[in-house]
Amino acid sequence: MEDMFSRTCLLLGEEAVNRLKNSTVAVFGLGGVGSYVTEGLVRAGIGSLLLVDGDVISPSNINRQLYALQSTIGQYKSELAKIRCLDINPRCRADSRKMFVNADNIETLPLEKCDYAVDAIDDTGGKKAIIMRCRQLNVPIISSMGTGNKLDPSKLVITDIYNTSLCPLARVMRHDLRKLGVDSLKVLYSEETPAVSCHPPASISFVPSAAGLMICGQVVRDLVKGQM
Repeated sequence: MEDMFSRTCLLLGEEAVNRLKNSTVAVFGLGGVGSYVTEGLVRAGIGSLLLVDGDVISPSNINRQLYALQSTIGQYKSELAKIRCLDINPRCRADSRKMFVNADNIETLPLEKCDYAVDAIDDTGGKKAIIMRCRQLNVPIISSMGTGNKLDPSKLVITDIYNTSLCPLARVMRHDLRKLGVDSLKVLYSEETPAVSCHPPASISFVPSAAGLMICGQVVRDLVKGQM
């Protein structure tokens, strides 16, 4: 076992670590939540990552996004994510795609090769396209709801979409997914009453990052279930 994952092996066991090494996870959206999902996954030893985001770093990203630095303003998040992943684990197979996902282009991505998918984008149309494609391919997925206007990371929970409340994004998604015949979806959302109400949403460093690491933990535990 490689030295970089020796501590992980002590916790999970060699069989589980090999499972992670041979797994492929897609991460859609590499912002406040998705950048920390990706960080956790590559450091946990996920062997292959499909990193999808069409956006570039802007100054307003610096307060919460892992790849956002003064030196990276204007650069593509997907490319920065790939560079960082390979710097952490050069053996990781990182496939970066500069694209905003929608119903018209989702089928161009090799989701059928993925063992898990993470939806960390804000656009409801894109979220639905990802969710429906994963259902078509029987790829497990977890979807992040809104972390904007929230201040307490201890209020973050992972549950089914139909058990959510308070979150405006979850409310829209519940309505739309019910019409599409989706009867269940694993999501992360916040049970916190919004600290403020504004648009664009207010944000802070420690809520999206906590959400991303919680999602990563759920993905890892699901992938190694029965192998520890």
